[in-house]
Order: sequence, then C-alpha cells, then structure tokens
Amino acid sequence: MFALLRGGARLLLLLAILCCATTGCGPAAQPTESSPADGSPHSARKPADEIVELALNWFPEAEHGGYFAAVVHGFYKEAGISVKILPGGPSAAVLQRVASGKVTFGIENADRVLLARAQDADAVAVLAPLQKSPRAIMVHAASKFHRIEDLADVTLAVNSGATWVQYLKKKSLLGNVRFVPYSGNVAQFLINENYAQQAYVFSEPFIAQEKGVAVRCLLVAETGYNPYTSLLVTSGDTIRNRPDLVQKFVAASVRGWRKYLEQPDETNRYIHEMNPEMGLEILAFGVKSLRPLCLDGLSGPTGLGRMTADRWKTLAGQLIAADALNAEATDPLHAFTTEFLNDAARSSDGKHPHRP
Repeated sequence: MFALLRGGARLLLLLAILCCATTGCGPAAQPTESSPADGSPHSARKPADEIVELALNWFPEAEHGGYFAAVVHGFYKEAGISVKILPGGPSAAVLQRVASGKVTFGIENADRVLLARAQDADAVAVLAPLQKSPRAIMVHAASKFHRIEDLADVTLAVNSGATWVQYLKKKSLLGNVRFVPYSGNVAQFLINENYAQQAYVFSEPFIAQEKGVAVRCLLVAETGYNPYTSLLVTSGDTIRNRPDLVQKFVAASVRGWRKYLEQPDETNRYIHEMNPEMGLEILAFGVKSLRPLCLDGLSGPTGLGRMTADRWKTLAGQLIAADALNAEATDPLHAFTTEFLNDAARSSDGKHPHRP
C-alpha cells in the first residue's frame, strides 16, 4: 500500500509513523530494569554491587572464617559489595598482588607485611581479627616441655627461613635442638616421641589427636614474638582513592568475624565446600581454638580487629634484631591504619596513624 501512495501523501504518512514511534503511540511500553513494573517512583535501577577479590594466604581454613562468614551471611552484599574469595597456597604472593592492584584485598600476617613493605610493596593492614598468633611448636603431651625455652635434645621440624624461627634462634631459645625441614604433615611426629614440629593451634594438633597421639602446643607468642595474624590488607592507592570501599569492607568483615565466633556452623559448611580437606570436625575445633586468640586482651567482641602502634613497632624491632629487616627499610607506623575500624576499636587503641 505504501508503494501506491504518491509524492506528498507518502511523505505525510512517513512522518506520522515516525511521530508514533517517538511519542509512544501504539502499544504501552514494556517495563525494563530502569522502569519498574510496580509503579514505584524510582526510575533508575539499583546500582550493581561493586565486585572485588579477596586473596587468601592459604587454603580456606578456620583462620579465614570471619571473611567467609561475611559472604555466607550477606554482610558484604548488604554493603553493596560482591566478593570473590580466592584460595591461596604456598605461592600465593598475596601482598605483591595487592600492592600491584591485581586484587583489591588480601589476607596476610604482620611480619610479612613489614618485610614486603621493605621491598616497596605498598600493602597496608586495615583489620587484625587475631590478637594472638596461633603459631606454635607442637610436642608430645608426655614430654617434659612446657615452654619453648625448655626444648632440648629434640628433633624440631620447622621452616628454617621463617622469621619467627630466626627470631627464636637469635634469642638463643632453640640452641639445643636438631633442625629438620618441616614436611607439611604429622607423619614423623606420630611415630617419634622425641620429635617436635611447627603448627597452628587449630590444625596440626587436631590431626595428631585424631590419630590417637596426645599433644601440647607451645605458643610462640609466649616468647614475645606475636605478629598479628590473618590481617586484612589493601593497597595505599585503594585507601587514598577509594576510602568508602575500604570502610564498607572493613565494617562487613568485622561483622563477619563476630558472627563466626558466635555461630560458626553455617560458615564452616561453606568452608568445607570450598576446601573438602577441611572436615566439619576440624573446623569446629578450629573456631573453638580461635575464640581466645581473637579476644585476647580485649574486653569483648566490640574491640575485634584492633591494632596498636606499640605492637607494630615491637614487631619491627624483633625483625631487625633477627636480621630479617633493615632498620631504615620501612616505617612500621605506615604499615597499618586504624582509620577504618569501628569506633569501639579506635577508642580502645588511642593511636591514629596518618593515612599512608
């Protein structure tokens, strides 16, 4: 029919069609993401969650429980953040990835933060869920050893390059032991009563006791070497350029840690799915061991995550004494900030380092 119309009539019809198309003539417009079908006044769709990655320093375990709890219970989601947790391992290189911007957040221990900063890695700690380090030397319960200072005439399996080992050697606390490389399992420990090995209090002890061997854990923290553990770290650039994101992430992580310490079961099931080698029994043992470490020196869970300048300066001094850190290499007060912790944590700290 259109082809049969002549000259001006054809032009008039074309203009009419275009008018309908641009003014909404014809069938009613269908609802889209930006035009809600419920007739609500909000015409713009809800902003998409910001997607960030959190890199773990090891395979998923109880020591990461609070961060997983924030995912499981939707605390990050409530803050408008979609979090992807990346499992770690022996070569995780968390701090390098954080400093270079390959991931936004990571998990690492305080001594490694200082050592990485000495190598110009701009990684900054913003939350310390564990106030007491879980690092220990595991001995047989029947042994005469009740303190690390007691160790003598025993085979000790450790990672000899670890900073805590270097510190204990410098303090002459491991002067009469035979060092062997740590194998990553408890096989030799189970068959040799004159054998001790490095451990985390919520991992190797459970495995040994499950095999029928009673153990005793000698905490390295009792010697004074007590770096914050499972720290949440980000880059200085992220802190300077995206402080709102860091604030929301820290607040949600603190909520996650409180939830995990109080009600861990649902989160433990999720961790088990992420890492099937972590059974529910060892995870339950882990969170029980974690509670006193997270709350050590605190009046209650409101102070979770706190850090102090004195602790960081003491750690730096210990690393310098152990010849692991050059005194001029880094300022420990720039390795962390309490800026993003909740008011209760800040008021219990009393120190406010400048934003790096």
